[in-house]
Amino acid sequence: MPVFAAIAVLALLIVVHELGHFMAARLQGIHVNRFSLGFGPILWKYQGSETEYAIRAFPLGGFVGFPDDDPDSDIPPEDPNLLRNRPILDRAIVISAGVIANLLFAYLLLATQLGLVGVQEFNYQPGVLVPQVASEVSSAALKAGIKAGDIILLADGQPLKASKEAIPKLMEVIQNNPNQPIPLSVERQGQIISLTVTPQPGSDGKGRIGVQLAPSGKVVRRHLKNPVEVLTTAATKYQEFVVLTAQGFIQLISNFGETADQVAGPVKIVELGASIAKSDAANLFQFAALISINLAIINILPLPALDGGQLAFLLIEGLRGKPLPTQIQDGIMQTGLMLLLGLGIFLIVRDTANLAWVQNLLQ
Repeated sequence: MPVFAAIAVLALLIVVHELGHFMAARLQGIHVNRFSLGFGPILWKYQGSETEYAIRAFPLGGFVGFPDDDPDSDIPPEDPNLLRNRPILDRAIVISAGVIANLLFAYLLLATQLGLVGVQEFNYQPGVLVPQVASEVSSAALKAGIKAGDIILLADGQPLKASKEAIPKLMEVIQNNPNQPIPLSVERQGQIISLTVTPQPGSDGKGRIGVQLAPSGKVVRRHLKNPVEVLTTAATKYQEFVVLTAQGFIQLISNFGETADQVAGPVKIVELGASIAKSDAANLFQFAALISINLAIINILPLPALDGGQLAFLLIEGLRGKPLPTQIQDGIMQTGLMLLLGLGIFLIVRDTANLAWVQNLLQ
């Protein structure tokens, strides 16, 4: 079920994007003859009064088709409601509507989650949790008797209060005391015990004890009081998502060699979504919002076969006073589409090979 939920989320976001193009065209009276989810061979289709609706074999996106260059279309070439015969502004609205739809839908998802289940907050408790202790024999924590699940309440006589500053404070005590015994007060299964740990100096000279640290407490959901708080909180969260996503793309472009392996395809996205759905289905709203913003930013990039590439053609047309020759546009778009499909297939194969159950089969 978590996998199907994640697939449904991805399919919904593609539908939203293509629906943006479709509605922007239909509301302006522009002819649309195809609405497709996926590429390649048709698995299912329905013929409406003007538009063919279809689901295709390769789920790497979708498209809205126009009868402008369809040899089987009975619409006269000079029809003013063909997309190519419309002013540049009308065409720009149609092309950019998919991106706008994804951005608006992302905000709607965040507002819906906040309205239904509230905002997720961390309720801090005193101390710092130790989720894991290094298994090496030389580990200072292992020698001191620290165990996974312990909560460190005091370090060198300094209390670790219920706040996000508890972890930095404990790290400061450990790092500043290499080879010096540090008395600890630890809560273990409801009992308070005293331990002494002696940090070992690392390569930088700072103390290390060989543990993972996590805040002590639990995640809680706070229901928001009124619609205004829901909308303003959603706007703040939305702004954070957009900024983080944009920064991620800037880092990817500026440092592609080191960050290229972080690019995720449909399989990886579904895997992440399934994991989120399994642990907390309510967080699928945030997951979907983040993916929707990513889809919007990807599509607005000025690359062939993407919405940004088509907008670039319109910009050139506006500057030249006439469009680029059809042969040039078609060649660029077809090349871009082949590269995009090739990248999509590569990501699917790579991410599938990295799935845990596939790795187990290969061992």
